[in-house]
Amino acid sequence: MADADILEDEGAARDWLEQAFAPTAAQSAQLERFAAMLVAENDRQNLIAASTIPTLWVRHIADSAQLLALDKQGEGLWIDLGSGPGLPGLVVAILTERPMLLVESRKRRCEFLRMVAGELGLGHVEVAEASLERVETRLAGTISARAFAPLDRLIDLSARFSTESTCWLLPKGRNAVKELALLPQPWQRMFHVEQSRTDAESQILVGVGKIATKQRGK
Repeated sequence: MADADILEDEGAARDWLEQAFAPTAAQSAQLERFAAMLVAENDRQNLIAASTIPTLWVRHIADSAQLLALDKQGEGLWIDLGSGPGLPGLVVAILTERPMLLVESRKRRCEFLRMVAGELGLGHVEVAEASLERVETRLAGTISARAFAPLDRLIDLSARFSTESTCWLLPKGRNAVKELALLPQPWQRMFHVEQSRTDAESQILVGVGKIATKQRGK
């Protein structure tokens, strides 16, 4: 992706969302309300860096939505690991009716996730208030993790949710290539690197397939 494609301001982020997803009036209103709730809740608990609020639509809304644009499978349960304030999970849930499981271990953040899902009428959203190790195994069409764990640990913990068709969407900032190179070769071959639309220095690992942990040493 060329540098010209990077979304550099709030207007560009909003325009891209319109072009990429053609949200209905209801979805647009839900995105606006979620953004407002995110800012308001940030005064009560540290959900996002305060410095990113002036560029909320670039840094958080479009940054989350771009994962949906990269999901070529587009089917089945979406599991968002370490969902925090619902990024990317709640943004994706607003833009699609796919079942969404938000995995988050912190109680206050889970309360916020449930409040947003309830107010916005997102009945297809479920919140799992637990560490990932304690979440019941369910087969995922898509697994996302925006800021969850180092790549090797993330894959180890979430492998049991994957199938041959699972799409992995893992934003890894400027360390994506470096983290990918540290994985066992069978895992490396599953992934390719995509340029982030919201940060010229950030990249996203995109993969399809079932992670077999027994292959770690091969």
